Amino acid sequence: MALKRVVITGLGTINPLGNDVASTWSALMAGESGAAPITQFDASLFRSQFACEVKNFDPNAWFDFKEQRKLDRFTMLAYVAALEAYKDAALPEGIDPTRVGAIVGSGVGGLITLEQQITEHALGNGVPHYSPFLIPSIITDMAAGYIAIRLGLKGPNFCTTAACASSAVAFMSAMNHIRLAKADAILVGGSEAEICPVSIGGFNALRALSTRNDDPKTASRPFSASRDGFVAGEGAACVMLEEYEHAVKRGAHIYAELVGYGSTADAFHLTAPDPEGNGAARVMLDAIKDAGIKPEDVDYINTHGTSTPIGDLAEAKAVIKAFGEHAYELNLSSTKSMTGHLLGASGALEALITTLALYHQVVPPTINHAEGDDDPNIDPRLNFTFNTPQKRTLRYAISNAFGFGGHNAALAFRAWQA
Repeated sequence: MALKRVVITGLGTINPLGNDVASTWSALMAGESGAAPITQFDASLFRSQFACEVKNFDPNAWFDFKEQRKLDRFTMLAYVAALEAYKDAALPEGIDPTRVGAIVGSGVGGLITLEQQITEHALGNGVPHYSPFLIPSIITDMAAGYIAIRLGLKGPNFCTTAACASSAVAFMSAMNHIRLAKADAILVGGSEAEICPVSIGGFNALRALSTRNDDPKTASRPFSASRDGFVAGEGAACVMLEEYEHAVKRGAHIYAELVGYGSTADAFHLTAPDPEGNGAARVMLDAIKDAGIKPEDVDYINTHGTSTPIGDLAEAKAVIKAFGEHAYELNLSSTKSMTGHLLGASGALEALITTLALYHQVVPPTINHAEGDDDPNIDPRLNFTFNTPQKRTLRYAISNAFGFGGHNAALAFRAWQA
């Protein structure tokens, strides 16, 4: 059986740059940073006191009081993003709901609820009086489940978890379901809401976060010599993946085509990447092979680019290993310089951004790079699209997502031509 083609017909997001797709793209093109002092708790005693939080999100506009008691913030954000993508896709009335699914990746699920419940009850007067919604609030699959319940989607429905590669893996699974004709359309994405003491404190203990408390907006500076760690972020992104013939038959608006994926393991360390970038190089080549193209066909890579000293260097090495001389013809960028690192949701948000880059034929920038701040260990011939968007003809693009535990994922996209 020939594999079905997979296209993108709907987009939705809520993230530190904007509460919908249009405002997010506008902020990306303006080179804005979503970083600011943390507002969700008192972070004054922490080494890192800032993050990329979602702004102006009012749960009351989306959920009544009873619903809010049942849901963690990560599920609420996921639903908001999914609803925008669902409406954008405009699936026709009468579509078979058993052929439409929801697959949403998350790395930590309802961490805010878990921390709050433990703090209020287990560490209170000793009486174990937990919320009856504790368990359904914290499990990572609840975002996908809630989206399916609210939208009546009865097809494939589950969560993928692979640390910061979680939602990129969700795209792989959704793509395969459609390729194999097991679904006509799938809302796929990722969500994370982990701006809380446990998360910030834990990542501080790992020395993984930037500590530029004096200037949060320039703290995320991927591929610059002065980078000192990532900036934690929260948010969600979803896209509607749809079988090509199904989309064309109904006259759907198509943004781009998802043409391939790769999945590898570093098998190296719990938190550090392979310093030579071997697994990262293989995953990009796997995605290219799966797409049926050649390395020289790729024009843009939305890098994992977290702004960590080891991670950025390893990824830069991986690009050269995978692409050879063509590496110097590529545009690379790290949109985490603006959005922060959404952990398990980052793969979905960056897949959405990569789709928009192909659609608008412009590469988003890597911001916060200062003159003379070049890393002497990174090949200066690589084009990281520093500070300013670059218009160019984009045919194929890759979005990378790498996670603790050595999980590597890469998604390959093609610009849509009717």
